[in-house]
Amino acid sequence: MRAGASSRSLPVHPILGPSERGPKHTLFTADDKLQQRLAPHLQRVLVVDPQPAAVKLLGDLLRSITPAQILTATNDQKALQLAKMIDPQIIFVECNGPGMDGARLARAIRRSEFNCRKAPILMVTGEATAQAILGARDAGVHEFLRKPFTIKDLLRRLEAVALKPRDWVEAVQYVGPDRRRFNSGDYAGPRKRKSDTRKTPDQARVLQALKIVRAAAGALDSDWMQARRALLAQTSDLQKAAVAVGDMKLMEAAIALGRQLPGEGAINRAALDGAIRDLLTFMPRDEAGTAKAA
Repeated sequence: MRAGASSRSLPVHPILGPSERGPKHTLFTADDKLQQRLAPHLQRVLVVDPQPAAVKLLGDLLRSITPAQILTATNDQKALQLAKMIDPQIIFVECNGPGMDGARLARAIRRSEFNCRKAPILMVTGEATAQAILGARDAGVHEFLRKPFTIKDLLRRLEAVALKPRDWVEAVQYVGPDRRRFNSGDYAGPRKRKSDTRKTPDQARVLQALKIVRAAAGALDSDWMQARRALLAQTSDLQKAAVAVGDMKLMEAAIALGRQLPGEGAINRAALDGAIRDLLTFMPRDEAGTAKAA
């Protein structure tokens, strides 16, 4: 022992074994696992915003989740061109700005022939008013994201649109995800209907489809493309619902309507009108006289 050193020996701590080193830490956090699940849905992303700083922030957050291909547009026209060209899996749109209107853009995509017409659309804005939120919902937007937002806010919205798919509504006045499940973590207004948390009964599905058929019939001359698309979607939905409710006559009527809507060739309008009339005989009497379009 060298001079001046204390005669007391210092305590020696043994090296702890694996079972003695305290609680183990998991390799991935919940957010890590969520990001892994989201990655396949974020390979191609379109961001539409006239503000470069906002585009960069969102792009950085998305790339922190996965190395996504992110294309950007500053106005509606460029956004539509890119949407058609790259077939994005998810689309972010600013609510409004120079040369763009987020709700108008969402409607244009929903009513287009693009492959991405059903892709999730998230509207981003600094003003989450009730009017803006309801306008986005009615335009066919999936989710609403208020600026400024965190990575957790973004992950929550992405999880909702990518991992919890909603039923698709192909009507005449509305095209987009089922509005009864629209959500915004920022909206503090009246809550949605009590029935929104329950699965739609099969009878209600039949009624909704018949209402859309009726509305589409009234739009055959003014909006043929969307009316035809709506009719085709309802023939498919009605066949599934007919099986669920055990109504084979309804199924036959839905199949007959589908036969009058071929992919190519001329339409026999008289036969089409007849098939629609036959299908609408399944409309409940208390609804048959209602003229409200779907």
